[in-house]
Amino acid sequence: MKTILFTLLTFFIYRFAKWVYSKKSLPIFHSLLLAPILLILLINIMNVSANQYLEATKWLTHLLGPATVAFAVPIYKHLPTIKKYMGTIVISVTTGTLAAIFSTFTLSKLIHLKADLLTSILPRSITTPIAIEVSKEIGGLPTLTTVFVILTGVMGGVMGPSVIKWLSIKTPIAKGLALGMAAHGAGTNKAMEYGEQEATFSSLAMIFAAWITLLWGVLLLPALINMKPIF
Repeated sequence: MKTILFTLLTFFIYRFAKWVYSKKSLPIFHSLLLAPILLILLINIMNVSANQYLEATKWLTHLLGPATVAFAVPIYKHLPTIKKYMGTIVISVTTGTLAAIFSTFTLSKLIHLKADLLTSILPRSITTPIAIEVSKEIGGLPTLTTVFVILTGVMGGVMGPSVIKWLSIKTPIAKGLALGMAAHGAGTNKAMEYGEQEATFSSLAMIFAAWITLLWGVLLLPALINMKPIF
């Protein structure tokens, strides 16, 4: 019963948040930010603990994997274009993942974050299911990683269009890769507003970034984490 109740509650609050953002496109009203805030307020009013809510809705988290796999459909549709620009895509996404990891690591060291926070925030620039696995691999806290991933997605989804406009990025491929790399799922959702091709390359960037970051999770992140302080 709780599963049905909280699932429906989550769904309708998310739809309400989407509606609010469509009327008032302000960062505070972004659906990935407004919906959790409303849910937190509501479950507190209902005297429901976070653990009870998570237990009742845990299957929603499991759907993130299949949802990510579903991005293969538009990718297959634009396969000839993807093959043509494969070299550009790989170089762009690899550079993007390195920039995300090193900028996060540097800022974390500058503000002297604790080791568990550092390892939790490093995978923030990839989609949630993969970020959780990378976080576990390097000794982070998956719950915290999820929060950082959502914040990164919201900020990228909100700020991305302004950055694209400011940099005068015109081509659908460049727009899609930028949004997918910077804001994963939220960026892909925003890319859909531009068009199908932008959404396709955003999906591709998100998936490639996950693969490449998994590789960095084995080869690069442990070395960074064990590096002696230099600040």
